[in-house]
Amino acid sequence: MARRQQHWRMRGVVAGVGVVCCLGLGVAGCARSDAVPRGAPAGDPVEVLRGAAEALVEAGSSKARTSLEMATGGTRVTIRGQGVYDYRKRLGRLKVLLPQDPAGATVRRPITELLAPGALFMKNRGAGVPPDKWVRVDTGTLSDGNLVTGGATDPFAAAEVLRGTRAAKFVGRTELAGTKVRHYRGTADLEAASRAASEANRGPLGAAAKGFATARVPFDVYLDDEGRIRKVRHRFSFVNGRQDDPVGVASTTLLYDFGAPADVRLPEGEDIYAGRIAAE
Repeated sequence: MARRQQHWRMRGVVAGVGVVCCLGLGVAGCARSDAVPRGAPAGDPVEVLRGAAEALVEAGSSKARTSLEMATGGTRVTIRGQGVYDYRKRLGRLKVLLPQDPAGATVRRPITELLAPGALFMKNRGAGVPPDKWVRVDTGTLSDGNLVTGGATDPFAAAEVLRGTRAAKFVGRTELAGTKVRHYRGTADLEAASRAASEANRGPLGAAAKGFATARVPFDVYLDDEGRIRKVRHRFSFVNGRQDDPVGVASTTLLYDFGAPADVRLPEGEDIYAGRIAAE
């Protein structure tokens, strides 16, 4: 399966991303090509993708792998995660691996993340935090709605971004990890996604719409024959306090083993660290 190459440059040079369909979000719908790919499925691609999150709820749960690619300090880094997610309870557990320091001398411990409605819990995150304690973050207060901050996009939030699809086209049929899938490409609007999202993600996606350099999110997504997301790749433009020099971030989420057990238990109040987190 062909994968478009991303080119990233920082310090005053805008990060380049691949061409997507219909960047003009000010008009309703999308100007689609008259040439329909052979074997295209029935149904308007925009409406199909807006309903993709519901197919995950019907599936119940799955395993997930995530990656977050960005350029920082002149170096391109990738943060990877793996775990499980319950789409009905909106609960997930990921083990996130941070990259080594540039010298390769420091081996970073994996961060355990628990994803919950309106909250992110992290263990092994931040110097000075006792090893048996969790750090809790209110995702509604994050300028990116936790689409970037946690180092892994919440799988259901990634799906709900597609509720804001404004332009999309069917690219073709292909195969992903032995599963036949349909490839779509398009652009979503975070403001529209926040209005259509579940109550848990309405606030975080609304914050992301205001906190990112642009509310427009180009994406590629692959759906199986049951309409479930198997892979979705978003390209965000993250301000990170520098409106004139946004950072390009590519977030990829892979979903598989639908119906896999996803028993996620959130920490009790006494297990949550309330002290100051030192800079690492």
